[in-house]
Amino acid sequence: MSKKDFFSRVNERFDDFDSGSRQAFLLRLVRDRGFFEAVFNAVEEGILVIDPQLKIRYFNHAAAELLALPQDLENLRVNQLLQDVDWRRILHADGGNWDKVTRQELEIRYPEPRFIQFYLVPLADDAKLAAVILRDVTESRRRQLSEVESETVKAVSLLAAGVAHEIGNPLNSLYLNLQIVEKELGEKRENAEYCDMLRECKHEVERLDSIIHGFLTAIRPGRPVFAPVDLAELVVNVLNFMRPEIEARRVQVKCNWATRLPRISGDADQLKQCVYNIVRNAVQAMSNGGELTIFGAADREALTLEFADTGSGVTPEQLSTMFNAFHSSKAGGNGIGTMIVERICREHGVEFSIVSSPGRGSVFQLRFPLGGKRIRLLESGK
Repeated sequence: MSKKDFFSRVNERFDDFDSGSRQAFLLRLVRDRGFFEAVFNAVEEGILVIDPQLKIRYFNHAAAELLALPQDLENLRVNQLLQDVDWRRILHADGGNWDKVTRQELEIRYPEPRFIQFYLVPLADDAKLAAVILRDVTESRRRQLSEVESETVKAVSLLAAGVAHEIGNPLNSLYLNLQIVEKELGEKRENAEYCDMLRECKHEVERLDSIIHGFLTAIRPGRPVFAPVDLAELVVNVLNFMRPEIEARRVQVKCNWATRLPRISGDADQLKQCVYNIVRNAVQAMSNGGELTIFGAADREALTLEFADTGSGVTPEQLSTMFNAFHSSKAGGNGIGTMIVERICREHGVEFSIVSSPGRGSVFQLRFPLGGKRIRLLESGK
């Protein structure tokens, strides 16, 4: 942003100053601006300030190097540089203000292939501007996968195995005793009502056992085994499994997709766990009831699956840490669910993003590559 653009924002205040005050005010602005520019240019993250027309109003040195910004930005818009961001969705309907925070991982190919974390945060003091923060995670991804995540998963695995063992043994005993009682009562017709109740109890025990097994599988997964997967059928199965919790929280679910979506290549069990965690997070965000809309569509390159809720949304502070294990903004949460979602998406080559309006809801989007193509991802180093 040029000095002319900068000072034009405060010109209207000058009418209240005499000539001496104006000069002092201008000198102070120059000093303050120089100080903040020095700070911004010293940080490693790329920082852009953009307006609703997606014009770049300010950038620091890190952003210039990361995106190879030219000297003349007059005819350049940020969507030309970051093309995988759904800019229309994160802009306010009338295009006049920003009201959504966004977090997404992107791959850029120019000036060199890199993976970056993209954050967009509306500026509190000016609803017509937003800050874009770009963090280069190309190298840190390898390091974090091999050091942080492996140790975290190992610790969680040991804990989960112990908890599952302590829960699994009573469940097995309960299930065996229910079978015995059912057999005894089943010999008499007058006990038909009680037998129905027992079968329902057995079903719930089986459901709990399935949850424990799925949790352990998600925490300690092997490499995904790829096969054709019908995502629409998979989502419906997860929703049927979660029906008791969904109904208990008074959440209405609407599925909106074509009659027949193309099959994708993936590991069905792991993708079920991924969808389960996304739906569960959405349902828990709607403590007083709400609506979850699941949308599916496909083009030549990818199948897109979106989960839109009307819950509490995500703040900028929560967005920056929600994929860290053991960090959760929910009471009793542990942050493991979102960590599992990120890992499964990464291993399947799935692009994922979140768009959220605090107090109004969130949209979680997954893009599955079609035609046998998988998005190029870095090896974890394991």
